Amino acid sequence: MEGKKHEDCSITIPLLHSYAVVNSKEEQYTNISGASFISTCFNGLNALSGVGLLSIPYALAEGGWLSLILLLVIASSTFYTGLLIQRCMDTDPTITSYPDIGNRAFGKIGEAIVSITMDIELYLVATGFLILEGDNLSTLFPDMDFDVYGYHIDAKSGFIILVALIILPTSWLHNMNILSYISASGVIASMIIIGSVFWAGAVDGVGFQEK
Repeated sequence: MEGKKHEDCSITIPLLHSYAVVNSKEEQYTNISGASFISTCFNGLNALSGVGLLSIPYALAEGGWLSLILLLVIASSTFYTGLLIQRCMDTDPTITSYPDIGNRAFGKIGEAIVSITMDIELYLVATGFLILEGDNLSTLFPDMDFDVYGYHIDAKSGFIILVALIILPTSWLHNMNILSYISASGVIASMIIIGSVFWAGAVDGVGFQEK
């Protein structure tokens, strides 16, 4: 009985685990599937580029050079926010999301507020993109009206439904490597937009000055 207690004593428990145990745990964490560096670059470029390629120049053309001050203020606040998020994650490694930061700062109420705010923001952004796609595609293809079971669907609503059905399966992907191929198509589309604008301004004789 005393020998059993002696074996359970903290003195007999090694302070350091063996190298084999540590190495096996490192391999376990290493084998977790993630995104490579190139995949992460595609995902990041796709998130940063896109609508901003056309909206920011348009906003600058309408607001003038002074609007760059507001753009720099937004960029500075975003950069500082990123530093604060990094500081929070370095302080507590268990923080992996924005709701976790809200939980550490304000408890369950803060976590709920951050989660609801993020869900509303993502929903409104997705809805805005669908409306934007419907407007653009219906302008390019205005004669795409059709009827389904007696219900008339105009071109704009039809393209919104079509784009939603195409994009919806991508929200179910858990492998970031597969998602990087979709992001690569977005980067290629952004490059095509830049090339088209440059071609229209330099080759087609449209020019880059407003007429």
